[in-house]
Amino acid sequence: MSKISNREHVQLSLVVPVYKEQDNIKPFLARAEAVFDSMKISYEIIFTLDPSPDRTEEIILEEINRNPNLKLMVFSRRFGQPAATMAGILSCSGNTCVVIDVDLQDQPELIEQLYAKLREGYEVVYAKRRSRKGETLVKRVISHFGYSLINKFSDVQIPRNTGDFRIMTRRVIEELRRLNESHGFLRGLVAYVGFKQAFIEYDRDERFAGKGNYNRLTGSLKIGLNGLISFSSKPLFVMSISGFILAGLSFLLGAWYVLQKLIGIELTPGLSTTVLVVSFFAGVQLLGLGLIGEYVGRIYDEVKQRPMYIVDRQINFGERE
Repeated sequence: MSKISNREHVQLSLVVPVYKEQDNIKPFLARAEAVFDSMKISYEIIFTLDPSPDRTEEIILEEINRNPNLKLMVFSRRFGQPAATMAGILSCSGNTCVVIDVDLQDQPELIEQLYAKLREGYEVVYAKRRSRKGETLVKRVISHFGYSLINKFSDVQIPRNTGDFRIMTRRVIEELRRLNESHGFLRGLVAYVGFKQAFIEYDRDERFAGKGNYNRLTGSLKIGLNGLISFSSKPLFVMSISGFILAGLSFLLGAWYVLQKLIGIELTPGLSTTVLVVSFFAGVQLLGLGLIGEYVGRIYDEVKQRPMYIVDRQINFGERE
């Protein structure tokens, strides 16, 4: 394989965030390179690596010596998959860019379909999951209701049953660069950018090797909360309306007790009722404060303007190293 210089036109960049994936690198490359050979297009594969305690970096470096179209970006510490994904997108040189995980749950063979669909005149083509092998019922339920909640409250519609696996044009990449947001929720950001988008459907496979690097339950909840808070202020409006309604109900309840006293009716016995009401309102107040805290925390992150990631070193990026 001949090396593509920085001055040559790269038709497709493949961004692959990795962390503790030593057993998946070579099988992934074998399938991805076969796809590019079939497509007969110029390409680059950018691995964005959170420093790993295993041999992930060593294996990627060995593969770079074999295939000069591979590149590696290593961060100064672990910044997480969203940041690693955005780093790869913003540093790629291709006219189009595909984001994919290395665990082979998303099949590299679908890249050719994504690319062909994009050439029909779309700016983004995402892969929509028909089925998900290896995922628990709890994970599927959380995903279903999470997307429903996000799309009900969000200012932008995020496609259901999708991940980061998608292809986008240089135009979309440059718009993502302009957004410069610290949360890195790619699905929401691409939906916000807009333009003409389409999808292909596929059946998602199980991981080829190893275990996922985030908790399926808390990780999904975190992603869902990020999507909800980052793209809508409607939850604050809902809390305001809820507070108004509950305050009205409290007033009516108080009026009922006063009325019983005035007309001489024996007061409704109420220790348990009082405890229940106080606990309920305390819970609502804490929920409201927590929701406000989520928004304030994101404002705090944006105001600090800290970089989403810090690069330790880049390998095979040519002049950009």
